[in-house]
This record gives sequence, structure tokens and C-alpha cells, in this order.
Amino acid sequence: MMNHFMILAVLIPLRTCHTSYSQQESDVFPVTYLNVSKDLDLQRLLVEWDVVKSAHDAELAISFEIQVRRTNEVVWTEFQNVTLDKLGKPLHWTWDSNIPLECMSHAVRIRSKAETSKIWSQWSLWETLPGLDTSNRSGPQIFPKEKVLAEGSNITLCCIGGKGQTIKEFSVFPTVDVVKRTKSQVRLLTVGNLSHDKGSNIHVYCSDEDKGSHEAAFFVGKPPDTPKNFSCQTQDMKRVTCTWRKEETYLYGRNSPQYTLSETSSQKMALCEASCPEQCSCSWDIGQQQIWNVTVTVENPLGKKSATDVFDVKHRVYPTAPFQVWEDCTDTEMTLHWNYKNTEIELFCQTEVVQPDGKVELHNSSVADSRRITVRGLRPYTEYTARVRCGAARHFWRWSEWSQPLTCRTKEGTPSGKLDIWREITPVFGGRNVTLFWKQTPSFQANGKIISYEVTWEKIEDGSQPESISFSSVYNSTRIFLDNHSYRISVMAKNNVNFSLPSILIISRATDNSTEELKEGQVNGTDDGIFLSWEPRSIYDSYIVDWCNFPRLQPCDLQWKRFGSNISSAVISSAAFVPGVRYKFHVYGSVANRASLLEKKIGYLKELPPHLDPIVRKVDLTYNSVTLSWDSYLTNESEPGFVRGYHVYVSPIQGNCNLKGSKKHILSANMLYFIFLLVIVPTLVAAICHWKMKWLKEWCCPVIPSPNKSKVLSFKEFKMDSEKVLKINDCLPDMLAVDSNADAHKLHPVTWSPVSSTPTEDNTDGHNSSWIYSSENVARDFPSTSTPQTHTCFENFAYSSPLEAESDPYQIPETLEAGKTNQAVVLYQPQCYIDIFHEDAASTTRKTGERKNSLKYISQTDVCWLGGRL
Repeated sequence: MMNHFMILAVLIPLRTCHTSYSQQESDVFPVTYLNVSKDLDLQRLLVEWDVVKSAHDAELAISFEIQVRRTNEVVWTEFQNVTLDKLGKPLHWTWDSNIPLECMSHAVRIRSKAETSKIWSQWSLWETLPGLDTSNRSGPQIFPKEKVLAEGSNITLCCIGGKGQTIKEFSVFPTVDVVKRTKSQVRLLTVGNLSHDKGSNIHVYCSDEDKGSHEAAFFVGKPPDTPKNFSCQTQDMKRVTCTWRKEETYLYGRNSPQYTLSETSSQKMALCEASCPEQCSCSWDIGQQQIWNVTVTVENPLGKKSATDVFDVKHRVYPTAPFQVWEDCTDTEMTLHWNYKNTEIELFCQTEVVQPDGKVELHNSSVADSRRITVRGLRPYTEYTARVRCGAARHFWRWSEWSQPLTCRTKEGTPSGKLDIWREITPVFGGRNVTLFWKQTPSFQANGKIISYEVTWEKIEDGSQPESISFSSVYNSTRIFLDNHSYRISVMAKNNVNFSLPSILIISRATDNSTEELKEGQVNGTDDGIFLSWEPRSIYDSYIVDWCNFPRLQPCDLQWKRFGSNISSAVISSAAFVPGVRYKFHVYGSVANRASLLEKKIGYLKELPPHLDPIVRKVDLTYNSVTLSWDSYLTNESEPGFVRGYHVYVSPIQGNCNLKGSKKHILSANMLYFIFLLVIVPTLVAAICHWKMKWLKEWCCPVIPSPNKSKVLSFKEFKMDSEKVLKINDCLPDMLAVDSNADAHKLHPVTWSPVSSTPTEDNTDGHNSSWIYSSENVARDFPSTSTPQTHTCFENFAYSSPLEAESDPYQIPETLEAGKTNQAVVLYQPQCYIDIFHEDAASTTRKTGERKNSLKYISQTDVCWLGGRL
């Protein structure tokens, strides 16, 4: 019994496992049919398969796993979920290859799994489509075959060599983005981001080792877009024309877009054949049909698009353009007449009138079906251009095309407005010459052809008979003689119809025009012209500014410009203004046609430097100053700018007297210079003198120092008794004094021997003797005397006397004229050597003295005798 239960315990689980496995095995539905084909135009695999009929009968939901293998590599795996039906139809799936299917063999296999099961069926066998790489081709070939490629897309090309041959070259022209992959017999080439900018087509070339080759061309373009501006209309209610905008696809010939028009309710496949020179259009007879539903379809190898228009023919009337247009003009009106073909359609029309300035005016006809329109308010003797278009009075759709334009000139009329007149008055014996000028302003309308100008003048006081004269239209000025009375002058323009209104000008009595006291004010030029300003006066209703465009010529081309009473400044501009020319302006105030001169102005558009430098007439030299005199610079109208002052440049004698390295002294030419000299300078000097009174007194009247108090006499080794002795080498004398023989005997000489550096001194009667400078060389230039000459040195700058203007600043004492011994003090240059009486030194000074008439000024405190600076 025990064994029996043990056997049952083992068998029951085994039975359960078998039952469960059998049930799961019955839920597996393997693929019973698999077929694979290819569409080479689309480079697409077409897969068809099926499972057992019981799966269809049960309407199971099944998942399929599909794999695609290229050569020996699985390149694609995809899952498809399908719910089967009882019809038992096979299942389909497509796959687009990224390389041409001809290049390599492709295989497909499938397995399935019911949605209620966890077990996949067995894989089906591989269904293989062989590629041409396994064929026995004799030469290379490129795949895919020639086709149209979409712009912006990528394409992979392949070249298959002949049997046993390796591809040697595989290239694309023009150069594009290329990624190459190579195998022994098959070479792949990927072209990316195709663009028509690099050419509407690309060429591919392939060759193998056996010198076999193959070429292919591929066209690059765009798929068609939905037709734009698609609409249909009729011009005569008999024929309909549809139009739309042509789109560029960059494909031509057999690959260019193809257009088809069709109607939903019509049995015809195509209503008409489209024509697309610039804009596409297509026309057909409408018959009795009023409502239309028209579709236009555009197609090329890359795609297809369509657009639809539904319309009532009566609401789509597009009239033909009016024809036989003619006009009838007066001086201010123009009437247009026309005809049109669509007499059975009620129309209203519109006229376009183009003004001489280009402004466009539109005028609509007020009566439907009218064939004329009158345009009013035109200017006389003016040329206008006009044209006409029409539209349906009922159910307006759009305007017709414009008629051919025509040009019409209105007739002449009376001139409107007044001439702008001005005058120039020149006093002469017994009266005045008055030159009259006139010009047309923008507000003046000739309204015809001006044939003459009428000038009339009459006395105001006695009301005498007026005088008049007529001028041809080619003139714009005249000159008349008037006595010293007041006159009223008028100028009128005349055309073939009538005179214009007179322009009035009052010429005042001669005594009223005295302007000698007016001074000329200076004005400045700007980038836009010459800026003027004047003082406004409330009594005047306008201002006039006149000037000459060419002030140096006669006639000077007088110009004038008027300004309102609220204007007191202006920029006067003229194409004739040039730099360096002085222009004169007169500002007049006008009231009741009577003008009065208010101000005079002169100025330049741009000032230029003077033509010549001033000529120096006189030069006065002193020991520390130079005085220059020159003629005043001419300030006439020929000068290229205003002379505002003078620049004097001072340079050291070694250098050149030019701008670089010089010190500039600016001398002004107006009243400020004299004010500075006469007021500011004396005031400044007085203030300094009062502030520095003590210093000034010491400087002007110094106390003569005692030689015993000089610091240079503080050397211990040169003291003799109680007196201090000055070392001769330390004395830099400022002056030399020549004593008379009588005075020299009174002094006890101290001799200085060239062989001894120590002087000797004799004290007589307690009197301090002066230093005596003697040398053997002095005798060569001094006159022979029985007594020695004495020379005294004082180191006191307060007693340095200036030389006379005409004296030689380097004259030594021996050269003084006889009879001038009282003028014993001569200037000596400081910081120079003590051997000035040496023969060589004396000769040098004489040569230097000969240059006293030069314009070069030599400072006394900056000159050395030998090789120094001058």
C-alpha cells in the first residue's frame, strides 16, 4: 500500500506538466507561408506571409517579429501586432532599403506569438532575394538606376564590378557631401544633403581593374507645392479661365510638373490643357453650367498636390480692358470717352489721372454702363496722363486690365499768383539807376506759355502819367532811370490769355535811402552755407536778403530771398559759393512794398590763409629787444579771409626762424591791442610797483657795496694785515673802466705777472687801490704811453650800462674815440674769460661787431667769445 501511494505521488505531477505543455504548444501558431519580392523603382521589399487557418478562425491577436538580413548581417528588426480575421487573407509588410536592392542579397524571416502566450514560434526559413553581386557580370554597373532625387535628401549608390574584379574608382561630380564604404567587388557611396544649388543633376562614374566603366545621372529637384492663387473667372460669360502661380521645382523636360484640371460632376478626366509660360492658365467652354467645382492637380516624380475652387460664373466676371479711348480738354477739365466689348454685362468704370509731379488720382463714374467721365479741377496748360478700367456693376469680382494710357494738355488760362521782384539802386547825377529783377516762385503759375513781361513805373507825389515797357520772356531784368522822387513800380507776366496780377515795389525818395552810417558785420560760414542773423523789427511785414553769387564779376548775378516777419536768421546757400571769396549781404525790412536797408553783412563760406606775409619795413635793435615795424595788411575784398592779427615767431640764432621750435607771439589787430597797451599794462605796472616798492627801490637805486664786505674776500690765505685781498681768478667782472692817466697816478697799481698767480698790492695813505690788469700782449693794441694803463673791475650788476643802438656791443676800451673819455664805462659780457685784451680775442670781437645790422638779436647774457652760442 505504501508503494502504491508513492507511485501516485510521482505520476500525478508528471501528468500535470504534460497537460500544461500540450496546452501551451497548442497556443503557438508558426508561419506557414512566406513570400518576399522587391520594387526596384522604390527600392522596397514586399513581404507576404500567413499562419494556420485556426488562428484566423479564432480571430487571435498575434505579434510578429520580422528580421531583414543583408549578406550575413541582420540590418533590421521590427515587431508587428495584428488581429486576425476569419477571411483568412495573407498579411503584408514593406521595408524600404537604404541601399539599392541590386547591390546585395537580402533575406527575410518571421516568427509569431499569440497575445495570450509567452512562447514564440520557431523562426521561418530565410526567404532570400539574391543581389547582382553574385551574378556573372562582365563589367561594372551603378545602382540604383537613373532617377529623380528630392532636395535635402540622402542617397546611397553602389557599383558592382565584373566577376572577380575590384572597383578602382567610384566618384561623383560636382563635388558633394560623400561618405564612402568599400568592399572588394561592391563599393558603396553615400551622397548627403542633396541641393539644386550645386547643379540640377549629379553625375556618377565607376570603373574597375579591368578598365570597364559605367556612368549614371541623377536629377535633384523639389516636390510640387500646393498651387497658389488658384482662381477662375470669365470675361464674356461663355468661357472660363483658371489661373494659378507657377512654382519652381528645378525639374525640367519629362520630369517637369504636370498640371491637370478636372471637375467633380463632369465625366471628363481633364477639362483643358494647362499652359505655364510665366503664370499658369487653362480655359474651357462653360456651356449652360453655372456652378463649378474645379480641382487643379500638379504632379512630378517626387509628389503630387492639388487645389480646388468652387464658384458661380455670374460672380466671377472679369471684363476686358476698355479700348478706343479718346479725350476732350478745356483749361481746367478733361473728359474721357471709351468703348468695351461686353455689351451684355453691366459695368462701371474708373479713371486714373497722373499729375505732373507723379501724384495719382482715381475718379469713379457715377452712372453704371456709362462710357464717359469728366475730371475737373485741373491746372491750365498742364500735361496729364489718363487711363480707364471697368468692373461688373453687380457681383463685382475684380477690375479689368487698364486701357492704353493717353496724354492730354489742358488749354491755357490766366496766370495765377505774382512774380517775385527786387531792385538794385545806384545813385547817379540827377537821380538813380534802378535795376529791376524778377523771377517766378513756386506759388506763381504761368498757366500757359509766358510771352512777355510788362514793367510800369509812375511818380507817387504828383500822379504823373505812368511809363511802361515790355520785354520778351527771355529777359528777367532791366534798368531804368528815376529822378529823386518816390516811384511805384509794377511788373506783370503775360501769356496768350491775359496778364498776371502786378507785383508792386515802392522806390523811396533819394534822401530816404542814406545808409552811409551802417557798418558791416561779419558772418560765418557753415557746412550748409553762410549763416546770417538780424535784429527783428516789429514794424516790418517781411525781410529781404540780397547778395551776389559772383561778387568779383560784373554783372555779379544778384540774388535775393524773402523771409516772414517772424524770422530773424537764415542760412544762405548757393551752388556758386566757394571758399576764399568774400560775399556781401544786405538785410532789408519791407512794409507796404517799401524796403529799407537795415544791416550789412560780410562773410566767407570758408576762410583761407592770406596770400602774402607782411613786409617788415623797419627793425630796431637794443641789447635786449627787437622792434619790428611793417605795413598794415590790406583788408580789401580780394583777401581770402578776415585779417584778425599777426604772429611773430622768435627762434634761437642757430635754428631757422620757422614755426617748428619757435616761440609764437600773437599780436591782435583790433582795439583790444591799444586797450591793453594804454590801460591794462600801466595799471598792472602800478600795482606791482606799489606791492614791491622796497624791492623796486633797491633794484633801481642799489647801494654801492664796499669791497671789504664782499664774501669773495673771505679767503684767509689772502689776508694782508686788516685788509682782504680778492683773488683775481674768482672775479667775473661785469664792467671794465678806463681811468685817465691823471687818475691812474693817484692809484697804487697792483701788478699781475703772467708767471705768478699771486698779485701784489701797495697801500698808500690808507686808500684801497683797485685791481690793475696788465699783460704783455696788451701793448700790441694799446697806444704807446710812458705810463701804464689801469683798468678797474667792479662786480656790481646795477651799473651795467646798455650800449647805444648803433654802437658795437663788443667794442673794447682801446677803440673808443678821442674826446669820449668821460664815457668810460662800457658793457662787458659776463661769464667770459678775463683775457679779453688778448690779440686773438680782440680780433674775434671786431669781426663779430661787423654784423650789427643783421636781423638776428644777440642776448648779452647768452654770448661767449670763443666758439660759443650766438
